[in-house]
Formats: sequence, structure tokens, C-alpha cells
Amino acid sequence: MLVIGKRRISLNDFNRVLYNNEKIELDKGALKNLERGFKFIDEFSKDKVIYGISTGFGPMAQYRINRKHQIELQYNLIRSHCSGSGDRLSDIYVKSLMLARLNTLLQGYSGVHVSAAKLLAKLINLDIYPVIFEHGSVGASGDLVHLAHLALVMIGEGEVNYKGKITATSKVFEQHKLEPLKAYIREGLGMINGTSATSGIGMINVIQAKNLLSWAVMASTMLNEIVKCYDDHFSKGLNRVKHHVGQNKIAATMRSIVKGSKLIRQRSEHLYDRKIGVNVIKEKVQEYYSIRCIPQILGPVYDTIVNCQKVLINEVNSANDNPIIDHKSKNVFHGGNFHGDYVAFEMDKLKICITKLSMLLERQLNYLMNDKINNILPPFVNLGRLGLNFGMQGAQFTATSTVAENQTLSFPMYVHSIPNNNDNQDIVSMGPNAALMAKKVIANSFEVLAIEMISIVQAIDYLEFKNRLSKSSATVYKEIRKIVPVFEQDHIKYKEIASVKDYLLERRLDLL
Repeated sequence: MLVIGKRRISLNDFNRVLYNNEKIELDKGALKNLERGFKFIDEFSKDKVIYGISTGFGPMAQYRINRKHQIELQYNLIRSHCSGSGDRLSDIYVKSLMLARLNTLLQGYSGVHVSAAKLLAKLINLDIYPVIFEHGSVGASGDLVHLAHLALVMIGEGEVNYKGKITATSKVFEQHKLEPLKAYIREGLGMINGTSATSGIGMINVIQAKNLLSWAVMASTMLNEIVKCYDDHFSKGLNRVKHHVGQNKIAATMRSIVKGSKLIRQRSEHLYDRKIGVNVIKEKVQEYYSIRCIPQILGPVYDTIVNCQKVLINEVNSANDNPIIDHKSKNVFHGGNFHGDYVAFEMDKLKICITKLSMLLERQLNYLMNDKINNILPPFVNLGRLGLNFGMQGAQFTATSTVAENQTLSFPMYVHSIPNNNDNQDIVSMGPNAALMAKKVIANSFEVLAIEMISIVQAIDYLEFKNRLSKSSATVYKEIRKIVPVFEQDHIKYKEIASVKDYLLERRLDLL
């Protein structure tokens, strides 16, 4: 079992829980620290003005709350903020959100009772997923609406998705003999005041973006083989003189993929070591940018994902509440650690670079479709009868429209703050929106990639290159062909595209 709270949680830990369904247990030391924090704030707040304990919330913080109403205040906060709408977040995103919130609680600065962490861990292990909707929070004062739906389930109310069925929380709790969370002094605000929705969605975005980039490098390299390109544009000699980590990483990965290829050419053998006696060189001296500039285009994508991962890991290992309950210094600090700017900004940068990746894939696809550009393939990689059959023509429309959507979605949410909450929240991060839009852009890009991969294997068969591919490319070719056999006649393709997309999502290349 994965122990949570003993050390910093990592991207691999999220992988283990989300994709390998590994169970978790809570570190005893972290639980003791949590207990100390609760006992401190319970005593410390009795005769003091502490936001969200002895006051109302937001612009109503000027209203003093008597001790006898402070527990009711926490329940009121949770119920009043369960106002989400739109599509329901799928289970894996909810689970990631829950794990992110749990790890934040275990930092020991939230002031919640230890029972909150214990119940949250049980829900994760039992695969009980609160019904949480996409629309709600603005990413400041925390992801309030998203996390309120989580807190609602923890107090035994609302609905959960359990074993694929939407069920009343009370019924599932009764089935598993789970005690609802009791509000003591800060369990409402302590559960909903943080960045865990943005961060939880963001962690999955990073995991999927890394896989998407690996596949994009794979597809781009296979395209290089198809056109029998020269190897100098991904050579060490060319790329090492430009001092960017991502560019050199992508180039090195391409060199690794093409090992053993009988298609990649060396420029010295074709253009340097022979005398050219004609004025017009029929053989293309340099390829189009979508083939030649892959390290320079995908390098920034790699660097962005790496930085995004770093920021996300820092966030999920942080206390992002307000106020911060510090039992060690015997103090309570009021401020804005709930503000989601760090993650919101990274989500915007991530979706922009992934959109650029999808634009590269679309241009590569267009190269394969256009016989006047590639000069080696029939129009639309059509292996049937030209004029009668259509090859991948219809699928190209889908890819182009999907990339266009990515381009529109790439408008940054980070600079789209709208004041609300009686202008108490006068500048916000829009973090959940940024994370959800990045999620959509990544999913769209996998669809475009699936269409390109089908086109690539069709091109390989038309050119009869499958026995000349590198070992890495040949393996991918065979796997895609298991899903989509070679075709000449027109047939319905949407199920095949979906199946290839699922394969790309589930098959982790881990090239980078």
C-alpha cells in the first residue's frame, strides 16, 4: 500500500493510485500532527476572532458568529456551495481531486479533525466517488464549489458514483458502515478552501500530456522514415549548438527510435559525396518544417510539461488553505494560499503548447493527404481506386476541425479574471476552468493523433516499407494494424479512430 503523508507525494504516486488502483494508508506521524493542529485551533479560537470559525465567510467576515452556532456554520458553508453544474467529472478526475485534497490535509495546517483525513482515505480505497460537476469555482478562496460537493458526500449527504451507478451517499455509507464526517470547528472551510480541484485535474493533465508528447515524437519520427529523410535535422551535431533541454531531448529520442531503420538517409551519402551537375535538383534538399523542425517545435512542449509537473507537485504538497493553522508556532495566519494562480498559469501554458503540438500533427497529416506535396503517396493515402474510393479524406476533416477547436480553447483563463463575491474576490485565477480546458485540448489532440497514426500505417503499406522500418517503428506499426487492418475499400471509421485513441491513451510509451 502507498503511504500518504510521510513524504512529498509524487507524480508516480498519482499514477499508482489513479491508474494502477493501488490502495493507500495514512502515515501515523502525519495523523498525530493533524491531531495537534486540531487541538490547538479548538482551544486557541475560543476567545479570538478567527476567519471562518468565529466569523462569517467572504464579505460576511465582519459578522461575528457565536460559539453555539459555529458548528452549524460549517454545515451551512458546505450545503450552500453545492451549486455546481454542467457535465459530471469522470471518476478518475474526482479520485485525483480527492487524493490532492487528502495530501493537503496531511500537511497539518488545515485545523480539521483527524476523522476528515481517515474518511477521505476510505472513500478513495473503496472507489466511492462524489458527484462533482465541471462548472463552479473561480479558483480563488479555493475551488469552493467543486470541493463543497466532495465535502457534502463526506458529511453523508448528496450523491456518489459507486460501481458505475449514481447512488445516494447515505445508502453507500450504510452499506460500508461508514460514519459521516462530523463538523467540529473547521471541517467545512478546511475541506473546501484550497486548490485541490485544479491540482487534481492538473495532475492527470500532466500524466496524459507526457504520454501524448511521446506518441507525437513517435508519429513524427515514423513520418521521417516514410519520406526517407536525412538524419541531420535530429542529429546531435545540429541540436547541441542550440542550448535548450527540450530540443535536445526530442532529437535524442528521435535518434533512438530510428536505430536500425533502412529508410533514414545520411546527407553525406546523397548530396555531399557526389558531384551535382544539374541546375535543378529534383531530390528535395530540405523537408517541410513539419518534418524537419520537430525538435524545435516539440522541444518547448517538453520543457513546458516538465515545469508544469514541478509546479503541480509543489502545489499538491502545499497547505493551500486560509487561514493557516500553525500549531508549532502557536499562531493563525490569514492570507491567500487558496489562490490558484500558480496552477492556473501552468494549465494555460500547457494547453497552449499542446495546441501547438496538435497543429504540428495536423500539418503532418496534411502532408500525408496531399499528393502534390509529398509526391510519393496517392491523394488521402487512398489505397483503393482513385475517384471511386476516398481513403482518409473524411477523417482529415475531423482532425482539422478538432485542431481549430484547440486553437480557440487556447485563450488563457489566467488573464480572464472576473470579480465576484461582492467584489471580495476582486481578482481570481480561474484555475478550474484552465485545468478543464487543458483537459479538453489534450483529449482533442489524442483524437488528431489517432487519425494521423492510421494514415501513417496506410502510407507504410502503400510504399511497402514495413520491413524497412526501425524496430521501434515496426512495433508500433504492428500494434496499430491489430486495431485497423489495411484497407482499400471505404468503410465506417469512427469506431476505429476511437479504438486507436484508446490504445494511445492506455499504452504508455515513456520515451521522454
